[in-house]
Amino acid sequence: MRFTIKQLEYFVAAGEVGSIKLAAERIAISQPSISSAISYLESELQLQLFVRHHAQGLSLTSSGRRMLHEAKLFLKQGEGLYAVASELNNEVSGQLSVGCMITLAPMLAPQLSHTFTRENPGVTVVTSEGGHENMLKMLRQVDIDVAITYDLPAPDDMSFEALVDLPPYVLVATKHPLAKKHELSLKDLINEPMILLDLPFSAQYFSSLFESKKLIANVHARSSNQEVVRAMVANGYGYTIANVRPKSLTALDGRRLKAIKLTGKHKPMKIGIMTLNQSRKPLTLMAFENHCRRLVNVKNIPGMSQEIM
Repeated sequence: MRFTIKQLEYFVAAGEVGSIKLAAERIAISQPSISSAISYLESELQLQLFVRHHAQGLSLTSSGRRMLHEAKLFLKQGEGLYAVASELNNEVSGQLSVGCMITLAPMLAPQLSHTFTRENPGVTVVTSEGGHENMLKMLRQVDIDVAITYDLPAPDDMSFEALVDLPPYVLVATKHPLAKKHELSLKDLINEPMILLDLPFSAQYFSSLFESKKLIANVHARSSNQEVVRAMVANGYGYTIANVRPKSLTALDGRRLKAIKLTGKHKPMKIGIMTLNQSRKPLTLMAFENHCRRLVNVKNIPGMSQEIM
């Protein structure tokens, strides 16, 4: 092998951001060092990895995209040597990359990460958030080691372990006429305007609650932003149905909300941990999974209210 780990790291940094300047800022290395590493790799591998655009950065070629994936796997395997050494010393240490579903991240990710690193000071946790498809992509590309997500469709090369159920409930403004109710059924809601959280899978899930009872929701407005939905509800646009249970029942604009129990039997969303299938998990990953099992359960969900249910 006639190239170095550093050269691969510089290539990966440039490939991920599409710019030598941004890559240099990201990893605190001079631009000439990154340019030199890329040129050397292209010469050594006899491949064009990037298309250079004057004043517009870089674009990976088809060969470059393939090499970027392989380089990231190679660097991950290199990090595994440190993981093996830690395991031989019976230490939980190194870097752990944790992805979290975007609707769960504000509540779960900070506490889970902070308490884990407090218990294991040799670990650095790097968190990222996104939608379900993004979590699957990041797992497969080895951008994250584990995803905290819902029990949504997953490919055969991944495993999901459910930790806790999140039943659906109704959310209305405190001045809404329905706010006087202690519980509501779906039939109570069909003539009311619904504000729908319009994320992939989420929209289908909420619609399926009505469809399973042969009802149709009166969708008045949609948003892919959870906080926008809450603010619209708090301002009296209508009601929404949610699963996540933020401890604050105040929208970001300061208006108040009320959570109401949804009667009947409804499929809950399940929070859990998803990983790539692998014959041998690193010790740090197994320790984080155990940490999640301890902290996320029916009696306690970090960042979420138990009072709603």
